[in-house]
Amino acid sequence: MISKYVKTMREKIGHNPMFMPTAGLIICKDNKVLLQKRADCEEWAMHGGGMEPGEMLLETLKREINEELNIEPINPELFGIFSGGENLYHEYPNGDKVFVINHVFICEDYKGTINFNDKEVLESKWFPINELPDNLFHVDREPLESIEKFLKTRKPIIQ
Repeated sequence: MISKYVKTMREKIGHNPMFMPTAGLIICKDNKVLLQKRADCEEWAMHGGGMEPGEMLLETLKREINEELNIEPINPELFGIFSGGENLYHEYPNGDKVFVINHVFICEDYKGTINFNDKEVLESKWFPINELPDNLFHVDREPLESIEKFLKTRKPIIQ
C-alpha cells in the first residue's frame, strides 16, 4: 500500500528515483526462515516495508509486520543495514523508482498467529536457511543469503 507521504512525493517528482528507508524482518527458527511471496512480482521476500515520517525504525518494523502477518516480533535484534549499489535499486511495476536503505532485524519468535489479509502478500512459507528459493526478491537477496554468517557471529552486517 502506498503511504500518504510517498503519494505526495510522487506527485512532485513523478517516477524519478527517491530514497526509501525501510525496516525488514527475518524470522528465523530451527534453521528455517519464514518468507512471504510478494503480490507485485511473485518473488519470495522477507517481511517489512517503508518508514513513515516521524516513525522510529522499530515502530515501522512492528507496524509493517502487523499489517503483513498479524503478528508481533519478540525481541527483534539488528541484523544489518544494507544500502547503496544496484542490488538495492528497485523499479515498481507502475514505474516508480527507489533506492532502498534496508534496516534489517532478526527474531526467533513472535506473538500471535500468522494470518494475513494484506493484498501485498500472496502466501508465506518456511524455508531451510541453506535451501532458499531461487526466485528471491533482489533487494532482499543479500540479507537472506547472509543468515548463516550472522548466526555464527551475531554481529550486525553494515553495507
